[in-house]
Amino acid sequence: MGDDVNPCSRTAPCKTFAGAISKTAAGGEINCLDPGGFGAVTITKSMTINCLYTEGGALAGGNGILVNAAATDVVYLRGLDIFGVSPPANGVRFIAGGALHIEESVIRRFNAANSFGISFQPSGSSKLYVRRTTIAENGSGATGGGILIQPTGASGSARVLIEEANILNNANFGISVNTTGNTGGSTQISITDTQVAGSGTGVSVDSPAGTTGITATVTATLIFNNTTGIAVNGGTTQVAVSNSTLQANLNEFSQTSGGVLQSFGDNRRVGNNVPGTFTPPTLSKS
Repeated sequence: MGDDVNPCSRTAPCKTFAGAISKTAAGGEINCLDPGGFGAVTITKSMTINCLYTEGGALAGGNGILVNAAATDVVYLRGLDIFGVSPPANGVRFIAGGALHIEESVIRRFNAANSFGISFQPSGSSKLYVRRTTIAENGSGATGGGILIQPTGASGSARVLIEEANILNNANFGISVNTTGNTGGSTQISITDTQVAGSGTGVSVDSPAGTTGITATVTATLIFNNTTGIAVNGGTTQVAVSNSTLQANLNEFSQTSGGVLQSFGDNRRVGNNVPGTFTPPTLSKS
């Protein structure tokens, strides 16, 4: 059994992520030797937490993992099961750093008001990559949800790729991209090969007047059984959808305040109670 007074070697491991991180050099890696719950942690430097092929659990009240690193730092999280307990805040909360990679993990049950599975709110120019990860049962009532992308202040900007993710049954938003209060660089997001189901709004892209613009693409993605499939708000918001399926949503689309939602003409639209209309013209596939 591990102990945080140990040097965190293979023969004398630590007990928790928090105990291991202080003994891990910048750019280093924490591995899980055996299945277990290793607790919440704050990351302030480049590093990897890699628990693939075993159970790397983080049972957390508050934030499961908080990333507050330097502008050039890169953090990898692999093979984690991050589970919210009372009172939960966010599964993974990012406020500063160069890039965050979340791969082959599960983030679930951060279900207090305003809780998100992933809260990505960079104060500088930052990148987020989410791959083969399940984000489920987060948020509460009409607040919170699966993933929040919301750069902050005059310097925050975001480049985000979500690939092969399952974003399921989150209370309010599946994915929310929001530039409220942000006057930094533009935000770019790509969602591909992903399932977004069972939320109030599957994908919400919102750039209020006076804030920075958002450009988003949704490709080869299933948007299923949400109250609203895709919602676009703001005259500097542009979303393009291709080779995707919108099915069984109560409202297929919502476009307000000049938000642009365009199609490449190759989407499948089945059984939506209130069908929407893409903004013309249809985009070229070439």
